[in-house]
Amino acid sequence: MKVAIVHYWLVGMRGGERVLEQMLQCYPDADIYTHVYDRSAVSDAIAARPVRESFVGRLPGAKRHYQKYLPLMPRALEELDLSAYDLVLSSESGPAKGVIAAPDATHICYCHSPMRYLYDHYPQYSAGMGRLQRLVFSHVAHRLRQWDLASAARVDRFIANSHFIARRIRRVYGRAADVVHPPVDLAAFGGGEAQPRQDFYLVVSQLVGYKRVDLAIEAVRGTDRRLIVAGKGEAMDALRASAPENVAFLGAVPRERLIELYATARALLFPGEEDFGIVPIEALASGCPVIALGRGGVLDTLQDGVTGTLFAEQSVPALQAAITRFEHGDYPAETLRRIADTYSEARFRTRFVDVVSRVMAENQERPAAGGLTAVPPAAPPRPDDPIAMA
Repeated sequence: MKVAIVHYWLVGMRGGERVLEQMLQCYPDADIYTHVYDRSAVSDAIAARPVRESFVGRLPGAKRHYQKYLPLMPRALEELDLSAYDLVLSSESGPAKGVIAAPDATHICYCHSPMRYLYDHYPQYSAGMGRLQRLVFSHVAHRLRQWDLASAARVDRFIANSHFIARRIRRVYGRAADVVHPPVDLAAFGGGEAQPRQDFYLVVSQLVGYKRVDLAIEAVRGTDRRLIVAGKGEAMDALRASAPENVAFLGAVPRERLIELYATARALLFPGEEDFGIVPIEALASGCPVIALGRGGVLDTLQDGVTGTLFAEQSVPALQAAITRFEHGDYPAETLRRIADTYSEARFRTRFVDVVSRVMAENQERPAAGGLTAVPPAAPPRPDDPIAMA
C-alpha cells in the first residue's frame, strides 16, 4: 500500500507537526507533501522522509511569508499528482485536504480545525488589517470558503482532534467526524521525582491576541500572586510594557526548563479557547493542576474540581474567582497524571490506525453473486445540502 501524507506547511514544530510525526510511525514508508518546507525547522523524524513541496514552496520568500500565498494554495494542491497512492492522509489546519486522490484511493482528513481565519476567527483577522487589505482579504476569503466547502466532498472520512472540532466540522462541512485526540509526549513531563510546588502561577503560550494571556496578567495585578509567562510572539512587547512587577516574562524556554516550570508551578493558567489544548495535558502529566476557560477542546480533557478549576466567562473577574476557588481545593498529583496518561502517543497511534483501517475496509468493493462486484448507488444530493451541491 502506497501512502501519502499532505500537511499544510512545515516551517516549525508545533502540535500539528507532532501529529505528523506519529502518523509517520504508523506509516513509516509514507511520502510527505506540503506547500512550504523548511528542513532546518522540523524534527529528524520528518526530515528523514521524502518531502515534496507544491509550487508555492518555490515562490519568492515562501519560507517566511507563506501565508501571503494563501490564495494560490488551492490550485497548488490540485496540481499535486497523487494518482499512485492507495491511501491519502491530509493534516488540515491550513489548506491540505483539497488534493485530488485516485478514484479508488481512500482519503482521510485529520482536521486540527477548519481554517480559523476563514470562519471562527475571521472577524479578528479582518479587524487587524488596513482598509485596502481588508477589502482584498474579504474577496479572497469568500472565494476560499467556496473552494473549502467543495473540497470537503473529496474526503472519505474526517477525524477531529476533539469533540469541539467535530462540532465545528459538522457546522462548516455538514460531515460527521471520528474523534482521536492528539498525541502528547507524556514521558518527557511525567518522569522524575515529585518536586515541591512553589508559590507562582504559570502561563505557557504563544503570545498572540486570541490566547488571551492579557487576562492572566490582569488577574494577578494588585495581588501578591506571582505569574511566570513562558513563550514568545507578536504581542510580547505590548504585554511586557503594561505588566505589573509580579509578572515575569521568560520568552521561549528550552524543554528542560519547561519541564521544571510545570513540575514546580502552583497551577497553570489557561485563559484562551483552544481546539484541543496540549499544554494543559503536559501540565497534568507533571502533576500540575490547571485553571482554564471552560470552552473548546479542554472540555474533553479537564474536569472542574478534579484537574483544577474551570471558569465560564472570558473575563478578569471570572479568572480571579476561579483562582480563589482553586486555592481552597486539593488536586492530588497522582490523579492528574492518571488522567494525562489517556492522551499518550501510543494511544493516539492505536486509535488512528483503527479508524483508518475501518474506513479503508468500508471503501473496499464487496463481491456480489456471480463473482461480480456490487457498488451501492449513491444517494442523490439534497437540494439543501451545500456540500453535495457544490
